[in-house]
Amino acid sequence: MIHQYKNNGYNIVLDVNSGSVHVVDDLVYDMIELYETNEKESIISRMLEKYRESGVEIEDIHEAFNEIEQLKEGGCLFTEDIYEKYIVDFKKRQTVVKALCLHIAHDCNLACRYCFAGKGEYQGDKAYMSFEVGKKALDFLIAQSGSRKNLEVDFFGGEPLMNFEVIKQLVQYGRDQEKKHGKNFRFTLTTNGVLLNNEIMEFLNKEMSNVVLSIDGRKEVNDYMRPSRNDKGSYDLIMPKFIQMAESRKQTDYYVRGTFTHFNLDFSKDVLHLADMGFKQISVEPVVSKEEEPYAIKEDDLPKIMEEYDILAREMIRRNREKNGFNFFHFMLDLSGGPCVAKRLSGCGSGTEYLAVTPWGDLYPCHQFVGNEDFLMGNVFEGVQKTEIRDEFKLCNVYAKEKCRECFAKFYCSGGCAANSYNFHGTITDAYDIGCELQKKRIECAIMIKAAESE
Repeated sequence: MIHQYKNNGYNIVLDVNSGSVHVVDDLVYDMIELYETNEKESIISRMLEKYRESGVEIEDIHEAFNEIEQLKEGGCLFTEDIYEKYIVDFKKRQTVVKALCLHIAHDCNLACRYCFAGKGEYQGDKAYMSFEVGKKALDFLIAQSGSRKNLEVDFFGGEPLMNFEVIKQLVQYGRDQEKKHGKNFRFTLTTNGVLLNNEIMEFLNKEMSNVVLSIDGRKEVNDYMRPSRNDKGSYDLIMPKFIQMAESRKQTDYYVRGTFTHFNLDFSKDVLHLADMGFKQISVEPVVSKEEEPYAIKEDDLPKIMEEYDILAREMIRRNREKNGFNFFHFMLDLSGGPCVAKRLSGCGSGTEYLAVTPWGDLYPCHQFVGNEDFLMGNVFEGVQKTEIRDEFKLCNVYAKEKCRECFAKFYCSGGCAANSYNFHGTITDAYDIGCELQKKRIECAIMIKAAESE
C-alpha cells in the first residue's frame, strides 16, 4: 500500500507496510502514482507528454523508473503486508497486565464543560480510593504482570491531588514491593494544578516519571472551558504553578495537555501560546463529545482544523531551525523503529494489558469505560471475572476494523480509541470518523516535519 501527498513544498511517498518514507521530485511522484496500474511504456509516454516543456528527457524517465524498481526490490516500495498473520494468535496469547489507571478520586475542584467524567464523578457519587483498595490494586498488578519487570500506574481522577495522602501511601507501598518482587513501578499523575504547592511538587518530582498538567492554552480559552465550581477562571491560579513545575523538571518528563473545541478552532494559537510561556512538552487535542454539544467538533470544522495543523507544523520547523523548538505530542513520530508489532496492531492494550480501577476497586477496560456496567470486568479483590470482555478486546486490532484495513495510518494510530468507537458506533471494532481524519492529518504533518529535519 502506498500513500502519497504534498505538504509544505514536499512530495512525500509513504510505503505503508514497510514504513519507508520517500521525499521525491515531481516526476518520480507522478510515476509512482501510475506504477501499479499502468504498463511501463504507457507511463513513459504520459510522462513525456506531461513534462515536455520542463526539459525532461526520456533518459530521465528511464532512470526514474529504474530507481522505483530498485526501491521495490529492496523492500521499500509496494511491499506486502506481513502483519496480518500475527492476528491469528492474539486471542490465544497469555494476558499480562502491565498498567493500571487508578481512579484515586471521583471528585474535582473544577467544572470543565467538556469533561467526559461528569465533573470528575463519572455520573455517580463522589468517592475517594482508600489505601486498602489501592494496595490491593498494586497487588493485583504485580500478580498479573507475569515476568514483566516494568509496570505503570497512573493516578487519575477527577482531580487526584484531592486524595494526595493516599497517593503518597501507595507510592511508598509500591516502592516496598519493587524489592520483594523484582518489579519497577513507573508512576504518573494527571492534575489540573489547583492544589499544587511546593511540597506536592517536590514529591511529584521525586516519584512521578511523568506528570500531565491540564490547561487549554490562552487565558480566555482556558477560563471559558475550565472554570472552577463557582464559575471563576483557573488560568491565573494554575499557570505560575505549571511554569514552576516544568522548570523544576528541567523541561522534561511532563506535558501541558489541553483540549480544543469548536469554540477555538484556531488552536495553533493555544499551542504557540503555551510554547511562548516556555513549555517544551505540549499536547493539545481535539475534544471528543456528543454531536449535540455546542463545543463539539463538527465535520464542517475539519478544513479549518487541517489548516491549523499545517500552520503549527510550519511554525515548529521555523522554531526548530532557530533553536527555539518544542515537542508537540501528536507530531512526535519515530520513523526508524517505533512501537513493536503488537503495539502497532492493537494500540494501547485497553481491556487486556491496561485496566482502570475505580475508587472501590472495580476493573474496567480503560478510564473512558468507567461507569458503563456492560464493561465491568471484575475487581481487584477477585480479579477479572468476565473474561469474555477481555477476549473481545484482545481481538480489537486494525484488521478487525474495516475502516482501518485500507487506511495508510493504521500502523501509526493502531486503530484508534476503542472507547470512541463504542461511544459513536456501539462497537469497539469501528472507528470514530472525525478522529480518524484528524489523526491522518497529524501523521502527514509529522512525516513532513521529519522530511524538513532531514534537509
